[in-house]
Amino acid sequence: MDSGALYNPRTVEEVFRDFRGRRAGMIKALTTDVDEFFQQCDPEKENLCLYGFPSEQWEVNLPAEEVPPELPEPALGINFARDGMQEKDWLSLVAVHSDAWLLSVAFYFGARFGFDKNDRKRLFNMISELPTVFEVVTGTAKKQVKEKSPNTNHSSSKSKSSSKKGGESQPKYSKVAQPKDEDEEGLEEEDEEEHGETLCGACGENYASDEFWICCDICEKWFHGKCVKITPARAEHIKQYKCPSCSNKRARP
Repeated sequence: MDSGALYNPRTVEEVFRDFRGRRAGMIKALTTDVDEFFQQCDPEKENLCLYGFPSEQWEVNLPAEEVPPELPEPALGINFARDGMQEKDWLSLVAVHSDAWLLSVAFYFGARFGFDKNDRKRLFNMISELPTVFEVVTGTAKKQVKEKSPNTNHSSSKSKSSSKKGGESQPKYSKVAQPKDEDEEGLEEEDEEEHGETLCGACGENYASDEFWICCDICEKWFHGKCVKITPARAEHIKQYKCPSCSNKRARP
């Protein structure tokens, strides 16, 4: 199993970039690609692991055969518990182990390339600025943002109403954050300030007013359009938007 050993990040910034890419891939597996991930984790197969790559891709595969492995290995046998517990609990368990693996890989590179105390502290602080995979998957990160910003619900409603296009004829545009227009520059600046801590439900990155965002009508999580493959043009024809996780929700055997 080659989980990114073709290159070796040597600086704090490179290790953090490696961490962020792997993290994005694992979040994608557990959110936007969750149906495919579920199918690949067949309990009838051998011990399977979830790998994240610096390229923001993910893979379910058998662990490395060499001992010791080139990089620390993720949790073994995530597939065995799939059908023995509620899906959300299983995904949360995989998310926790994914967080542990991501940290182990980052500090493996730190140890290998001789990071001193200050480098390790800086790396840990950079990592801690991002919500964990577990927080993104369970929605805890969104709750933390609400606790920090008690006016989030009020400002969210204000933002939604200000982003309408065509007034009452298109009510669902209240769920879409649009790019800046010159006439709405003041509103956009206010919107960015109010939603600065809003996190994408797919990649976990922060809100930015110059990017297209869309909100799920079911779970009310916000997403980058690019993360869920929705363009502004396509959004115009959507009456009720369901994110990939909500669309894929169904009774599991």
